[in-house]
Amino acid sequence: MSLPDDTQRRLTDLEVKFSFTEDLLEHLNVTVAKQQEQIDLLLRELLQLRRQSGGDEAPTFRSLRDEIPPHY
Repeated sequence: MSLPDDTQRRLTDLEVKFSFTEDLLEHLNVTVAKQQEQIDLLLRELLQLRRQSGGDEAPTFRSLRDEIPPHY
């Protein structure tokens, strides 16, 4: 049993699109995994910086009006 030419062409087109979609999905998965690793690293660094700066106390409000401009 043979498929009509139009149906065969459409089926081939769908297979090609599926192949590209599969490849794109794999690349996106790799990208998301790398980004999650970067996020995890940044969170660890942030926690380390908070520990170093005594981040246990509650943050205090500082107004920009109280800051001395760098040229003074």
